[in-house]
Amino acid sequence: MQKIYPVILCGGSGTRLWPLSREQYPKQLLALVEESTLLQATLQRLNVDEAISQAIEIASPVVVTNEAHRFLVAEQLREIGVEGAQIILEPVGKNTAPALCLAALHIQQQDPAGLMLVMPADHVIQDQSAFMETIIKGLPYTSDNGLVTFGIVPSHAETGYGYIKEGKKLEDAAYTIESFVEKPDLVTAESYVASGEYVWNSGLFLFSAKTWLDSIQHFRRDIFDATNQSYDAKTSDLDFVRVDSVLFEVCPSESIDYAVMEHVTDKDNQSQFRGAVVALDAGWSDVGSWDSLWEISDKDEHGNVLKGEVYLDETTNSMVIAEGRVVSVIGLSDVVVVETADAIMVAEKGASQAVKRIVKQLADKGRPEIISHSKVFRPWGYYESIDNGERFQAKRIVVNPGARLSLQKHYHRAEHWIVVKGTAKVTKGEETLLLAENQSTYIPLGVLHRLENPGSIPLEIIEVQSGSYLGEDDIVRFDDEYGRGA
Repeated sequence: MQKIYPVILCGGSGTRLWPLSREQYPKQLLALVEESTLLQATLQRLNVDEAISQAIEIASPVVVTNEAHRFLVAEQLREIGVEGAQIILEPVGKNTAPALCLAALHIQQQDPAGLMLVMPADHVIQDQSAFMETIIKGLPYTSDNGLVTFGIVPSHAETGYGYIKEGKKLEDAAYTIESFVEKPDLVTAESYVASGEYVWNSGLFLFSAKTWLDSIQHFRRDIFDATNQSYDAKTSDLDFVRVDSVLFEVCPSESIDYAVMEHVTDKDNQSQFRGAVVALDAGWSDVGSWDSLWEISDKDEHGNVLKGEVYLDETTNSMVIAEGRVVSVIGLSDVVVVETADAIMVAEKGASQAVKRIVKQLADKGRPEIISHSKVFRPWGYYESIDNGERFQAKRIVVNPGARLSLQKHYHRAEHWIVVKGTAKVTKGEETLLLAENQSTYIPLGVLHRLENPGSIPLEIIEVQSGSYLGEDDIVRFDDEYGRGA
């Protein structure tokens, strides 16, 4: 029985799904299609039935993500009961090839013969059985330095995806790879689909950790050396594996396709490595835009996808999402309307790919709405912005039972804390206070302090900050159990 290690690539910002997707809370961490987030659904996809379990063993997953998302990822894994997951932290995003090298190095230490099933965390696959059956079809082609990719059987001419041209027929829906093709124009895409020789490039892969490391050494020694050195200098804390940031920073940024897969096609391949593509027909989507999300979502009798407090009149074939307020749409067709606490986006459905241009405009203006939501999650709970002005800011802070914030101080602001639910343990200078509901305290500027929840229910407080500067970077940490620096 072959053992497969799921490798979940959990990077990226998903800017085309703004304003739901933000830099600090990207699409893979959102529940866009079902109750589970895209990351959780990716892991749940591997819950195999008895027949599949006779052929393969699924090991604990290896998740590669970045520093900013580490606690969100760990919490989402915990919510669905994933145990033994190993979370590798990239100090900086360097595209998929270096991320995969880190995972391969980690797996090879544990299991030199281990196979890697590489899956982006932000895809939707609607037919789980067909997905796992296709993975098993790819297993024979991983032997003898084989690298397998899975090509999506196209349902239409799509200009937003890259394509793979199938080469020589092997067997059981598998082919050699003749070539990779960049995103085509519509006429070219239509000719690809009509020929029956092309599949969409999915970003799903299957090969052994050894084969990947051997191939990246052969084709891109510079990437291997940088990732190998940074991994050798790794440290571990809590659930996380941290590679050396200085050594990783010099690594070139490159995709799996450009680094290796385009070198193992039929064309001029003189290496010992062989590529294969296996056709996958399992209701796949990369959820790359509001249009693609509309296409795979359940619709009402008028073709509308609705979430939240939404009221329509004479509106068809549209997507309307309301997170907090009542949203009404009258007399429109083929539109996307997304409301969040701090932003509203309205687009013609066919133009939703242009959302990234709006995000760029916001970035050029330094707008915080592309970075985070008004509700910001932390390892101890979350805080939510209520109001702010030139020299004040009000927040609602929720601390999980048994959790505590870092021991910290601020150089530019003072804080008032009012307990509205639960019990707060407050460290303030040399004092320790226990505050119940309706009690409050004041933290002067520059005083060392900490907030804890000693109770069994969530602690909720209202915090009012005042001072000359109210940014989140005005935090100097002296003790933090979550491994965060100053």
